[in-house]
Amino acid sequence: MKKHLTILALLGSLFAAAGITAAQAETTTTKPAAKKKVVKKAPAKKAAAAAAAAAPVAKMPFSSDAEDDDSEPDLGGTLSADFQCEMGHKLTIWKNETDDKHIAIRWDKRIHRLTRVATTTGANRFENRKMGLVWIGIPAKGLLLDSKKGQQLANECKNAEQMKAAAAAPAATIAAAPHQN
Repeated sequence: MKKHLTILALLGSLFAAAGITAAQAETTTTKPAAKKKVVKKAPAKKAAAAAAAAAPVAKMPFSSDAEDDDSEPDLGGTLSADFQCEMGHKLTIWKNETDDKHIAIRWDKRIHRLTRVATTTGANRFENRKMGLVWIGIPAKGLLLDSKKGQQLANECKNAEQMKAAAAAPAATIAAAPHQN
């Protein structure tokens, strides 16, 4: 029994010594890790970017036919209407009386320019394809969609005039309904 334990101990120490020498050989043959170079940006580029961000953005003329969906429109000479929507959403729409091809809409703390798209239903449809915004206006309400995500952003949007008409409509339908006795 002592012989077996001695042989096992001897074999274990032999394998342990072989494992240590193999590990030492492996560490000496591997190449040292390459050092990463740190590249610093030129301070002139940062200063130029900061100056560009601080400079006011040139606004696009509201009635321009250019397909510039990125620029914020110039709202001079336009009429605005505030809309209250479901779930507490609010938006503002600007229209120019001399231009029925474009509107501007304030959504998500930014003003977007939308261009009219022809429809067969008679609804007023305006789109900003780059941002994916779609405004659909009918006499009773408006709807704002995100065409990129395929979801509604705001529904049941009504301005003050539409809210008055909606409040008067139920009273008119009740008065016009025949009474049964």
